[in-house]
Amino acid sequence: MSALPLVPVILCGGSGTRLWPLSRESYPKQFLRLNGNSSLLQQTLRRSSGPCSSPPILLTHEDARFLVAEQVRETGIEDAVLILEPHRRGTAPAIVSAALYLRGQSEDALMLVLPSDHVIEDSDAFLDAVRTASEGAMEGLLMTFGIRPHAPETGYGYLCVDANSTRQIRRLNGFVEKPDQSTAQTYFSSGHHFWNSGMFLFRCSQLIDEVAQHAPEVLQACEQAVGGIKHDNDFLRLDAHAYAKSPDIAIDYALMEHTRHAAMVKLEAGWSDIGSWSSVWETAQHDSRDNAAHGDTLIEDCEGCLVHSGTRLVATMGLKDTVIIDTPDALLVMSRERAQDTRQLVHILREQERSEATLHKQVTRPWGSYDAIGQGPRFQVKRITVQPGASLSLQMHHHRAEHWIVVSGTARVIDGEKDYLLTENQSTFIGVGVIHSLENPGKIPLELIEVQSGSYLGEDDIIRLSDAYGRA
Repeated sequence: MSALPLVPVILCGGSGTRLWPLSRESYPKQFLRLNGNSSLLQQTLRRSSGPCSSPPILLTHEDARFLVAEQVRETGIEDAVLILEPHRRGTAPAIVSAALYLRGQSEDALMLVLPSDHVIEDSDAFLDAVRTASEGAMEGLLMTFGIRPHAPETGYGYLCVDANSTRQIRRLNGFVEKPDQSTAQTYFSSGHHFWNSGMFLFRCSQLIDEVAQHAPEVLQACEQAVGGIKHDNDFLRLDAHAYAKSPDIAIDYALMEHTRHAAMVKLEAGWSDIGSWSSVWETAQHDSRDNAAHGDTLIEDCEGCLVHSGTRLVATMGLKDTVIIDTPDALLVMSRERAQDTRQLVHILREQERSEATLHKQVTRPWGSYDAIGQGPRFQVKRITVQPGASLSLQMHHHRAEHWIVVSGTARVIDGEKDYLLTENQSTFIGVGVIHSLENPGKIPLELIEVQSGSYLGEDDIIRLSDAYGRA
């Protein structure tokens, strides 16, 4: 491909509103297993390992760092670089920070920038496109990947290319924002407009030089943020104060719309950004009446529907072009043609301060997870899973007491001055204000029921005194 190393730079800091209620701010769509046993992030990691021999760089937000680390570990990748963005500032500062970090590790490299939440069905075609884009990048071009539209889609930006060019690498005449329906129809009919995939390939040095010219304020903030980078266990933390000074801007606006060196290679590889429930329906397997189903479902006399069951039977009858997504704490029913409008529902839920906008019933933590299984006035019941060798922080609560009943596994409990073990069917009580911790010293997951009681049961009533995961 090239004499320069090709490094995958994977962006996985999205907040995940368009696939609500399955995807939420605390568990965005890149972590979901929508089309197989691997998450979209894991599929991206494996796909990028084909053309790239260098360890991947992943950029994510503070809140998702343990999810990213766990999913990377599950793929068997041991040398990934995990860079934490202290603030959400768009793709431009994220990509520029990765370029500056890479330049500090070697003289120059090619960067293959990939969102973590796309589906690409044809890996060989993807590899061919990356090879071609690498050639363009070596010639000093800032390469992107264009998707030939198969419909007048209003949910994507468009790339405009020279109508007379037939080369594999085609210079761009412009980037176009998400159009209205009539404009999208014009683009679709033209034959020289392509969907903007959000994937890029360029030399680090070329990117940095171009950003210095077109977005110097982004470069300045990122240089300071990377210069102040700190190691935190398996993560690299960008300097928060410096990173906050960067404009919140996408790489398209900051650079690609202004540079004279933007070019495109066509990607025909079964691409989808899975940007809506309609996209999920399109990429799924269909029955004889174009219905797509996941989980325990019964679909009778329906056509063109997407039905997703989480933990219970979902039965449907007499529906057409309908999306039904069932989760333990929220049910979505909508017309498939309105699939792009899901974020409006999330906006309303946030205005109403509903927890369903951001949190699942099951919440992932670095030590395992908890599932809220019941609550009422002055009490709450959780099922807690602690992974082998993991431990909760040493903490205390001002307003609540906790009762722990071990369902399976072994628990080591710090309870004030006491330190003891609990096994299956044993229990203990942690009083209000008592310093305590919970650890799984065994080789199987620790499962326990926690009953909280008190005047206030919010998650912000946790005073961490020490923590293995840097949250104290």
